[in-house]
Formats: sequence, C-alpha cells, structure tokens
Amino acid sequence: MQVFRIIKHIFSGPWRVCLAFPKRSLKAIEAAIAASETSHLGEIRFVVENALEIGELLQGVTPRQRALEVFSQCRIWDTERNTGVLIYLLLADRDVEIVADRGIHARVGEAVWTRICMGMEVQFKAGRFEQGVVEGIAKITAQLQQHFPASALDNPNEIPNAPITL
Repeated sequence: MQVFRIIKHIFSGPWRVCLAFPKRSLKAIEAAIAASETSHLGEIRFVVENALEIGELLQGVTPRQRALEVFSQCRIWDTERNTGVLIYLLLADRDVEIVADRGIHARVGEAVWTRICMGMEVQFKAGRFEQGVVEGIAKITAQLQQHFPASALDNPNEIPNAPITL
C-alpha cells in the first residue's frame, strides 16, 4: 500500500489540479464561500494540494495530519470567534478532510464532518470536483447557520475566500 501511494504521488503532476479545478471552478467555489459566510459567523477556506513530497510520504504523513498542518500554516485558527473551517483535498489520494477550529468543534461533532467528507469523496470519485466542493460548502454552511448564525454582531471577512492550490 505504501509503495503504491508513493508512486501515485510521484506521478501526480501539478496539471491534475488544473484539470480538476479550472479557473471557473475556483471562482465558483470562491463565490460559494462568500455567499455562505453572509449567513453565519464562520470562516471557510478551501485548499487543494496535488500531492505530498517524497519525505512526507516516507514518514507516513496522512491526509489528516497534512490538513492539520495546512490549517495552522494558513492561520485558519486566527479568527476572533474561533470559527474557522478548512476543507482540505489531497488530490493524489482523493481524500478530503475538514478541520474546524475549537469554537466550532465544541458544537459540531467529528461524525458530522466525516459524513460531509464522505459525500464529497463520492463526487470526486465520479470526477465532479467542483460539485463536490460546492455541496460540501452547503452542508458546512447548514451547520454554521445552526450553531453560529449571522446576527447583529460585526461579521468581517477574516479569511480570504479564494481557494488555495498547493
């Protein structure tokens, strides 16, 4: 399994991100995030990474471990109300991870995020990457609206809405 994974990552060229997420798809995802954030106090960020480096693969870094690292590197934890959410896709593994800041994690259980990820992965396996992400954003939005609805409180855009490609 490890050898197969390493081979997949080595031969997974950066062009795969462009095929899965052309510019129009990235714009649609950005628009979905912007629209979502008007209805709750959360901050959503989508990051897609083509493949891991060989050193990370040899160390056995999992998509979840990498997602936690990206969450920190992108400073998604750095919101006033601790309401940042990362949607991380490791394209070579077709594995999606959702990492929620402690303010959200305290109210929304891991099982909810797992179900959302599973739904997104079904779309990814069918080659519907944009649709999978947009549907995932909609489901995350529903959770954030329930637990952190927009209110009279100031609701600044603390994290850029544009997707990041690594």
